[in-house]
Amino acid sequence: MARGHRSQIKRERNAASNAAKRPSAKLSYARVSVTKACFVLDAIRGKDVETALGILTYNPRYASSLIKKLLESAIANAENNNGMKRENLYVAECYANKGPTMKRIQPRAQGRAYRIEKRMSHITVVVDER
Repeated sequence: MARGHRSQIKRERNAASNAAKRPSAKLSYARVSVTKACFVLDAIRGKDVETALGILTYNPRYASSLIKKLLESAIANAENNNGMKRENLYVAECYANKGPTMKRIQPRAQGRAYRIEKRMSHITVVVDER
C-alpha cells in the first residue's frame, strides 16, 4: 500500500470529482417514454439555454413542458450553487434513461386480454459554461 489506505484514496478521488462537477437536474419517474423524450432532448442538445428555452416553449410535445421545467431547475442550480452567469450557460448533456414500466390489461373480444405498457423514464439535463 504505497499511496495509503483504500478509503483515503477513494476520499481523495471523490473530492476531486465533486470539485469539477457540472450543475444538473434530474427528473425521475417521468410519465413519458424514452423515445418521446429523446425527440425533444435532441432538439436542445448543445444549444445555449435561452435558445433551448425558446425551443421548449413552442414545442407542441408533452415532454417539452417537463424538460422545460427541468432545464429551468438546472439553470437555477448553476446560478445559485456554482455562481455561474446565465448568459454563458449551454446544454452540455441531456439524456433519458428507461424507468419502470406499469403493466395494464385491455380486455378484448372472446375473452382475450391485450397488455398495455405505460412506460416511464428518468430525464437528466446537465448545463455548463462556455
